Amino acid sequence: MLTLRAEFHVHTVLSPCAELEMLPPMIVMEALDRGIQLIAITDHNSTGNIQAVQKAAAGTNLTVLPGMELQTREEVHVLCLFDHLEQAQRWQEVVNASLPVLENRPNFFGDQLLVDEIGEFVAYESRLLLTSSSLSIDEVWRQVEILGGIVVPAHVDRPANGLLTMLGFVPPEIPFPALEISRQLKPAVATVLHPQLAGYPLVQGGDAHRLEDIRGVNQLKIETPTISELKLAFQNSSGRSSRILSSSTV
Repeated sequence: MLTLRAEFHVHTVLSPCAELEMLPPMIVMEALDRGIQLIAITDHNSTGNIQAVQKAAAGTNLTVLPGMELQTREEVHVLCLFDHLEQAQRWQEVVNASLPVLENRPNFFGDQLLVDEIGEFVAYESRLLLTSSSLSIDEVWRQVEILGGIVVPAHVDRPANGLLTMLGFVPPEIPFPALEISRQLKPAVATVLHPQLAGYPLVQGGDAHRLEDIRGVNQLKIETPTISELKLAFQNSSGRSSRILSSSTV
């Protein structure tokens, strides 16, 4: 059984709100320096830089899960996580069909940069990524499940694009494997401030738009870093487990 630290919410320079330091080799180096063994790349509505980060991590003990931070029709941010890049790319096709055809305005939103594994510029993503999909949160969950992935609502406590703010509740009909709380919320008081979270497994995300935000405060005990193992860990089932580390132990 492996005991490892994980960060499930990392942006690259493809997300227009991310800093220019969020390049594949820099992300990998920061994670390794912090003793993190598992990250997920979750750019806004896009999977374009995942392969570059995976290549940058090749030969290290860092596993890079493919993912995406999708903005649903309700303007809720959700993390869509997968085992394989091919699954994420199939999901990208679904998302592309659901996004409005709008051009990015770099001077207003920021550049959306596609890069290679050493951080060299490849191309600009011209389509606006900071926008809502036409997919509802229920549709996202159903289609990601079909592809073999999981959906974890992101920073549910945050005023902007958080599940509790946008909907006011956690949809009881959707069996989310976990909910992500923001790095500002202390896990010990999460359910006190937000009783709707009671009974749900919680993870804490850095929502890393800067290198210093890659915190990796989620400690997992799993056999292998896969989606099926994450599900068991979030449920503390079959000898697997998940917990949020205190800031003093990170």
